[in-house]
Amino acid sequence: MTGKVITLAQQKGGSGKTTLAANLAVALARQGRSVALLDTDPQGSLGRWFMARRERLGEAGLDFATASAWGVTYECEKLRKLVQVVIVDTPPKVDADLRPALREADLILVPVAASHVDLWATEGVLDLAAREGRRATVVLNRAKAGTRLAAEVAGAAAELNAEVAAAQLANRVAYAETLGQGLGVQEGRAGPAAAEVAALTAEVLGLLDL
Repeated sequence: MTGKVITLAQQKGGSGKTTLAANLAVALARQGRSVALLDTDPQGSLGRWFMARRERLGEAGLDFATASAWGVTYECEKLRKLVQVVIVDTPPKVDADLRPALREADLILVPVAASHVDLWATEGVLDLAAREGRRATVVLNRAKAGTRLAAEVAGAAAELNAEVAAAQLANRVAYAETLGQGLGVQEGRAGPAAAEVAALTAEVLGLLDL
């Protein structure tokens, strides 16, 4: 088995990397795919979510590991042999430490909250991804459907020659609530958030040819 690696990267903190990582992992696992999470962010938010999940469910249904920035290559090599998808959460910065996580990625997802400030912060990630020859896709997060701002940010992202995911995650309380419970939105009540994650998951699988 040679698994695929998805790296979540964004220079600006609070962009939603951990939210995307957790919800993609749950959605993929619910489809019967084997998934491992790799947390390289010293804040450890993804690890705290994972432990809350174990405490709540008894069995997380996912593999989990941590690594320093320079331990990413080793961990990814190991996890690729064990699972179908490895999801890497990274710290909110763009420097040489991020390169190993980008280099290992089959797909880089760059979450952008619907603001121009967040979009400006993606330029460094996109530049590093291009230097590493890796495919990067911007995902609009906390978007307000139908607003001029969301449309402007999507348009501006396209002007950066960035691939922009068609699926978007809206600004919904359900994401924060379920994250705090160690769950994904698809494990709560069926609703718009669950549908958004399903659409993004399908798009990601298409980009990875899975």
